[in-house]
Amino acid sequence: MGNNRDEKRADLRKRLIDAAEEQIAEHGCASLKARAVTAQAGCALGALYNAFDDLDTLIMHVNSRTLSRLGETLQSARPDPEATAEDVMQALAAHYVEFACKNRLLWISLFEHRPPEGQDIPDWHRQEHAVLIMGIMAPLKRLRPDLNETDLALRARTTFAAVHGVVLLALQGRFVGVPLASLYQEVSALVSAMTRGAHLASEN
Repeated sequence: MGNNRDEKRADLRKRLIDAAEEQIAEHGCASLKARAVTAQAGCALGALYNAFDDLDTLIMHVNSRTLSRLGETLQSARPDPEATAEDVMQALAAHYVEFACKNRLLWISLFEHRPPEGQDIPDWHRQEHAVLIMGIMAPLKRLRPDLNETDLALRARTTFAAVHGVVLLALQGRFVGVPLASLYQEVSALVSAMTRGAHLASEN
């Protein structure tokens, strides 16, 4: 009896996550409505709150799935073991751009969604965001062997933020953003500049 109940709840949660993911991919997380999600999932409105604490928790689970997919994409970006640190950084950046372009609203949801004031992001979800930084650490350490682990982690965050900012402004169509047709090229140029700068810094 208990196993059957657990299976039904797991199935309900999956259907709700699937529906919310589709809604976010089409309309963005800011437009997500509980009634639209439950209608698409084929369940009553109250069922959502039996499966999840609230709509924000459901969005976190969609974002969790997106982060997992993004992590797999970045993992597949690793060139052969003989590749230079610069090649690895370029591959990571190119795959990041590709994922963001192909999954624009789901990708934006990773950074746009905020829980209600006074509600913290759960540790399990906060830790999942490490996938955005982890891949940068190894090639960056080869470029900056002089940095200790704390400074290396900070520099990895800065490197990620630089690339992410260019991609976000472009995909949002901001006036200062680069044209989408030039996005890959400009991100590649940015990564080249950062890796050259890292070489010079490590030599000084």
